[in-house]
Parts: sequence; structure tokens; C-alpha cells
Amino acid sequence: MPLRIATWNVNSIKSRLEAACAWIKSAAPDVLCLQEIKCETGAFPAQAFEDLGYNVAVHGQKSYNGVALLSKWPMDDIITALPGNEADAQARYIEGVVMANGAAVRVASIYLPNGNPADTEKYSYKLAWMARLKAHAQNLFQHEEALVLAGDYNVIPQPEDVHNPASWVDDALFKLETRSAFREIINLGFTEAFRAVDCSVKRYTFWDYQAGAWQKNNGLRIDHLLLSPEAAMRLIACEIDKSPRGAEKPSDHTPIWADLRT
Repeated sequence: MPLRIATWNVNSIKSRLEAACAWIKSAAPDVLCLQEIKCETGAFPAQAFEDLGYNVAVHGQKSYNGVALLSKWPMDDIITALPGNEADAQARYIEGVVMANGAAVRVASIYLPNGNPADTEKYSYKLAWMARLKAHAQNLFQHEEALVLAGDYNVIPQPEDVHNPASWVDDALFKLETRSAFREIINLGFTEAFRAVDCSVKRYTFWDYQAGAWQKNNGLRIDHLLLSPEAAMRLIACEIDKSPRGAEKPSDHTPIWADLRT
């Protein structure tokens, strides 16, 4: 059986708990990376996921941000902060090693800063965070292990990944500096899982709640799974599951998953 690793920005786990449990039962991911859980670590509804057979690791923050790892397999070496800035109190990164069928896969759940407005310190923070992520990924590469960096990157990689590229040129998600920083991370040796198997356009992971974006398919592809060479060689499939976005009271993001040979 392949190892299914999924990522999903749930936009408040308390508001989306029922939807998350329903999707887990349907899609059966072995590992699920959650972002924007919007609750403190102790307030995360871990029991609901443990009842479904998952081990849970959480790095939360009151009302904002927050990331979690759910795994059917034991997890070790949990890291709850992106190295490089001890003063950074925002809960945006969690990493662990999953032991699946005797094989280790290191998985991170990432909630990269939005960065808007792009003419403020929020954008400087975004670029600095991406530089820290690159440095950390470079260090992880030295282990030559299967590594999956999954999450909401708040990065539109290419024009075909947004419904109207011209209107996003000055947005922090699509600015040239953002895309260049993302490309620098990719160029360390990562494979972007979805584009490795699907080159079609109008495939998105996010649709705004406003202006009928979902109904018109005016979306963005900003949720990604980056695979190290050791993980990429095991890639079988990668798919965006749009069904949760069309449900009642949905997150504005939808899950994306990749299957790896074990």
C-alpha cells in the first residue's frame, strides 16, 4: 500500500472539525498536515483524531496561525519551530519523522506568511521566513532521507496557477521576489509533487469566499507538497480534492495529497 501524505489549510479546526473528520474517513490519508488551526496547542481537538486512529502533534497559537501533524504511524523527532529566529512567536511550522512500514519519512506542515500588504514589514517577514525555510531545507538535505515539505505556502508559482495573473502582479503571493524565493527552495533539489504529474491549468487549491470565486473557479494554487529526491523517486500520484470546498461552511482551501511507494 502506498503512503498517502495530504495537506489542508482548514481555516479554524473548531469550525471545520466535522468536515475534517469526514474527509479523513473518505480519503484515508496516512499523514495529514493541517494549517491555520487557529487555536492554542492545548485546545486542539486531538481526541477526535485519535479516535480515528491518528497520532497527533500540534504547534498552536491563540486565534491565529497554528499547524498540526496527524499520522497513522508513530512520529519521532518533532520540531515545533522553524530554525533561524528564536524571537519568532508565530506558530507556522511543525516537523516530524513518520515510521511507515519500517521506512522513515520526514514530514513538515508549513503555514508560510501571507505577506500582504506588500509595502509593509509583513512582506519583509515573509521573505525572511522563506530564507529561513531554504536554509533549514538545505540542512535537512544533508541527511539524504525522504522529506516532504507540505502546506499552505501562500505562493502562486506560475501565471497558470492563478485565474487572472495580471491582477496579482503586485500581490505578496505572486510578486517576482516571492516566486524567486520559492524557486530557490525548489532548486535545492525538490520536486513539486502536483506539477510532476499534472501540467493542466485552472487547477487550484484556494478560492476566496467573495465575489463568487468558487462558483466561477477564480482560484489560486498556493498549497504545495515539495519532495526531496528520495521522496520524489517514490511518487505515484498527486491530486487536488475539490470536494470539501463545495461542502457546507467550507474552508477557503481544499486538500491536496500525494501517494508515495513504501
